[in-house]
Amino acid sequence: MAVALRYLWPLLLCSPCVLIQIPEELMEPPIITEQSPRRVVVFPTDDVSLKCEASGKPEVQFRWTRDGVLFKPREELGMTVNQVPHSGSFSITGNSSNFAQSFQGTYRCFASNKLGTAMSHEIQLMAEGTPKWPKETVKPVEVEEGESVILPCHPPPSAEPLRIYWMNSKILHIKQDERVTMGQNGNLYFANVLTSDNHSDYICHAHFPGTRTIIQKEPIDLRVKATNSMMDRKPRLLFPTNSSSHLVALQGQPLVLECIAEGFPTPTIKWLRPGGPMPADRVTYQNHNKTLQLLNVGEEDDGEYRCLAENSLGSDRHAYYITVEAAPYWLHKPQSHLYGPGETARLDCQVQGRPQPEVTWRINGIPVEELGKDQKYRIHHGALVLSNLQPSDTMVTQCEARNRHGLLLANAYIYVVELPAKILTPDNETYMAVQGSTAYLLCKAFGAPVPSVQWLDREGKTVLQDERFFPYTNGTLGIRDLQANDTGHYFCQAANDQSNMTIVANLQVKDATRILQGPRSAIEKRGSRVAFTCQASFDPSLQHSTTWRRDALDLQELGDSDKYFIEDGRLVIHSLDYSDQGNYSCVATTKLDVVESRAELLVVGSPGPVPQLELSDRHLLKQSQVRLSWSPADDHNAPIEKYDIEFEDKEMAPEKWYSLGKVPGNQTSTTLKLSPYVHYTFRVTAINKYGPGEPSPASETVVTPEAAPEKNPVDVKGEGNETNNMVITWKPLRWMDWNAPQVQYRVQWRPQKMQGAWQEQIVSDPFLVVSNTSTFVPYEIKVQAVNSQGKGPEPQITIGYTGEDYPQASPLLEPVKALNSSTVLVRWQSVDPAQVKGHLRGYNVTYWWEGSQRKHSKRHVHKGHVVVPANATSAILGGLRPYSSYRVEVQAFNGRGLGPASGVTFNTPEGVPGHPEALHLECQSDTSLLLHWQPPLSHNGVLTGYVLSYQPLNDGSKEQLSFDLPDPELRTHNLTNLSPRLRYRFQLQATTREGPGEAIVREGGTMALSGTPDFGNISAMAGENYSVVSWVPKEGQCNFGFQIWFKALGDEKLVTRLPPQYVSYNQSSYTQWDLQPDTDYEIQLLKEQVLLHQMAVKTNGTGRVRLPPAGFATEGWFIGFVSAIVVLLLVLLILCFIKRSKGGKYSVKDKEDTQVDSEARPMKDETFGEYSDNEEKAFGSSQPSLNGDIKPLGSDDSLADYGGSVDVQFNEDGSFIGQYSGKKEKEVAGGNDSSGAASPVNPAGTLE
Repeated sequence: MAVALRYLWPLLLCSPCVLIQIPEELMEPPIITEQSPRRVVVFPTDDVSLKCEASGKPEVQFRWTRDGVLFKPREELGMTVNQVPHSGSFSITGNSSNFAQSFQGTYRCFASNKLGTAMSHEIQLMAEGTPKWPKETVKPVEVEEGESVILPCHPPPSAEPLRIYWMNSKILHIKQDERVTMGQNGNLYFANVLTSDNHSDYICHAHFPGTRTIIQKEPIDLRVKATNSMMDRKPRLLFPTNSSSHLVALQGQPLVLECIAEGFPTPTIKWLRPGGPMPADRVTYQNHNKTLQLLNVGEEDDGEYRCLAENSLGSDRHAYYITVEAAPYWLHKPQSHLYGPGETARLDCQVQGRPQPEVTWRINGIPVEELGKDQKYRIHHGALVLSNLQPSDTMVTQCEARNRHGLLLANAYIYVVELPAKILTPDNETYMAVQGSTAYLLCKAFGAPVPSVQWLDREGKTVLQDERFFPYTNGTLGIRDLQANDTGHYFCQAANDQSNMTIVANLQVKDATRILQGPRSAIEKRGSRVAFTCQASFDPSLQHSTTWRRDALDLQELGDSDKYFIEDGRLVIHSLDYSDQGNYSCVATTKLDVVESRAELLVVGSPGPVPQLELSDRHLLKQSQVRLSWSPADDHNAPIEKYDIEFEDKEMAPEKWYSLGKVPGNQTSTTLKLSPYVHYTFRVTAINKYGPGEPSPASETVVTPEAAPEKNPVDVKGEGNETNNMVITWKPLRWMDWNAPQVQYRVQWRPQKMQGAWQEQIVSDPFLVVSNTSTFVPYEIKVQAVNSQGKGPEPQITIGYTGEDYPQASPLLEPVKALNSSTVLVRWQSVDPAQVKGHLRGYNVTYWWEGSQRKHSKRHVHKGHVVVPANATSAILGGLRPYSSYRVEVQAFNGRGLGPASGVTFNTPEGVPGHPEALHLECQSDTSLLLHWQPPLSHNGVLTGYVLSYQPLNDGSKEQLSFDLPDPELRTHNLTNLSPRLRYRFQLQATTREGPGEAIVREGGTMALSGTPDFGNISAMAGENYSVVSWVPKEGQCNFGFQIWFKALGDEKLVTRLPPQYVSYNQSSYTQWDLQPDTDYEIQLLKEQVLLHQMAVKTNGTGRVRLPPAGFATEGWFIGFVSAIVVLLLVLLILCFIKRSKGGKYSVKDKEDTQVDSEARPMKDETFGEYSDNEEKAFGSSQPSLNGDIKPLGSDDSLADYGGSVDVQFNEDGSFIGQYSGKKEKEVAGGNDSSGAASPVNPAGTLE
């Protein structure tokens, strides 16, 4: 009954809102509604008021006690009692001259009516007078420089916290630091004094917030004696003075620990916790680390805290041992309840604290110990228990818990009433729920004693026989795991000894909402799109909706933005960014249930930018090192694999970044090895598997000091571009290797194997020309980098050569050996190295076809080239024509060009011929075929005849019939005795003395196999005087000849009679000319007087004309031919006239071209390499190469067989394109403008 009646009291307070009858005589126990705080401090002139207000019916009466003795405010002078209902508060008027001090004490208020007495907590009233500093005589404080001193404050005591300030007479705060500190007690501590501390006006000010006054102590005169021998001393604690102390900290309150030390040099303070780490989130250090404040102390903060004072001479320490205790706090607070007669009341009062609080009970404000022993209450495990309650047992109880840190009080009433049974839930309510869920049918009953509640079905039987039905103590019926057949009417009946009442509840069970297909988690790349799908099923009778959420917030399409697209249960997110990742859920909703399916979206991509760079260890710049640190970049859901460190020099190469290297992704700092004299600005880029991210902001710029070069140039070469010079070249140093603002090069040279003095010159450009040298002489060369700080390391010696000349000798050819009909081996003897006049680069083998052995050809032929390396003395020429005459020439070449050639003519042996050019099959009868063919284009020798082979295709026989046709001039052959039902494969090969060549193959059969000639898709179209007949030959139909006859219809006297024309079946169409306009013709297709097909056609035009006899003078081709001759003659006459008017001038080049055949043109030194316009464009206008590397234009053969390669160029006729061609061309064009000759002692410094 207690559970049900707990709802009674709120209903009584709001009876108009409940449609039940509440007895008017029902009363209310007293309840304290407002009271003064536990501690009230008053100051002179303050208004004093002690509050105590309570509610109850009938109206409550108030009484007060002071220090446990009855106190009547109405009878005290200077006190006024409030005259308003429900209030027992009083106030002290005229509080002046410390009038309130006479009323100090501990007060308690009691509020009573017929149902019991409620009690307030203890209210301590404290009155303070106007604060005054006690009179004292302040003597000067004398101390020697370097010693410690304490200036005391000792303010008057106060119940409210004070604020202490140290100032001078000018109202300026005394500056505090690690040396000078004010303690929590207000004293001013000097760890060591200086002469600058010598002042006579150190004043302690105390601020009393309660009285809003500030009082000050008498000034203290601090006199510091100067000394020339300040003694260093180790630290000593000024506060606390002993080695350890024990403190009690209250749970939930702050803890303040302090250590102040003296010493010289000034000590520093450190705080330690030997038992574990400091709670960093709750610890703050103040007053230059001398004060430790720990907020919100808990039991885990028990233990030792240690302060350590240190300087260079030693240390001192103090140990604080902290015990955490707690004022009482509630674990279970007793609650007020309504009860019916005969019930048992149990009021639990469970508290906790350190030390454990003492718990006492009162009834109506009287301690239970003072009540008679015949009462029906008992105290069991701290709980107050009353059995067999009756209306006369209504009371107000008090539970009080107390320890040395505080007191707790709770009032709770026991109200015993008698009321008839009522059901507060409306009748005929309809409840809806979905299958599988739990339905709750309400039946909130009310009465005293507590009514019994039971649920019945339509037949009056209890529904609790089904284990899915379960009741609650408040009358509610729960039905778990709902099924469709649970739909129906349920009856709730409430009854007590006063009355009974019944209501009906209607239950409707609907289909549960289900998500058939929910979204799936995805990992997508930034910038891409992702689609989530959601399909759900709902009860058709319920309104429903499907929405999308992201991180529990509803998603909506964003107006003009195309970021989100939501339609038909589909969510598409475009242009994914990292801010889009999160949990996306599909929510299917009806008014009865909500179903949610969630998926996680991770957006991956390249890392974010490194946020910050920091340079440290700058002292290492003298060793060209610096330490670079950075903050980690956002990995964007893919671990960072490495960081790329780059630098820029804004002086030498602005906006160009160079990589200094990469470090692992778990590293955020590195020491960089730098180059001298570089203006370094760094940036760092994070890299993961998706690539590099954005670079970090640029760091500040650091400059490394200058230094001598650490490297020398590489790729040093010496090669001549003339026969009497040597060009020394090298790859210049990168600017970052200069180690200074500028760099130059010290070039040294001397003839090889001559231990004489070195010639040298310092230049800025990366080349030097040494002139007036002998041809092809080796030199020792050294190139060294030089700057303002010194020279680079000792350079290595490189061997170079002066300019080359053309080779003077030709290779001695051996007889050409034929390997087969299309491949020969050409061999020769090596050229004497002394005759090469340079580096032998290789041999150029040029060959060309002069003609077949059957007949000689005078037409221009393509020349082939094979270039072989210098160590080879043979070449294989492949792809030659059999039975042909070839010319081959071999030339040695060096960097200058080709030497003289040695040549020989050779013949290739006879080979097998190519395939016959054509093979046609023509049907003769049902058993015979006529074969037509053309000879092969490539005889590759002397034809000796043909080989004809054939075999049936579809009779299962693999036998092939073959016979020779020994006549090479034969072009046809008639095959007889063929089967009319079989198809054949025919194969024809031409033969030479080397045997048969490649075959030509055809398939076909006789006329009988083809059947009646088929002119499928035959059609005819006509013009004004012609007609075209076309047809599609049938596949597999053999070729045959037939006649087409155009026969005019109508008046034959006006139409020229046209004879039949012979046509081949395979030609697919035929055109008949000389037809009469606007005439009908009958077209007949005939074979051996047998009509194969017949059709009609009509020509275009408007009338018939008599055709004159045919003559070639009226033919169109003849007229066109004569017209073309006349026009050509006129053009020639005009050209001759123009030629004569110019005096017969003509181009010298044209003349040369007409006198010398292009193949027979001799090779001249001054025109070397000038054989084509393309070659002139490629080489004539460019500076000659200094390294002699000349790329090949092409070669018919590969050098792979020789195991090496040669980088040269040749024209089609085999002439060499040398490295001097550009130079010669320039001299021919403009002459040599060089001023003065250069010598090895005075070399030229520039190249033309």
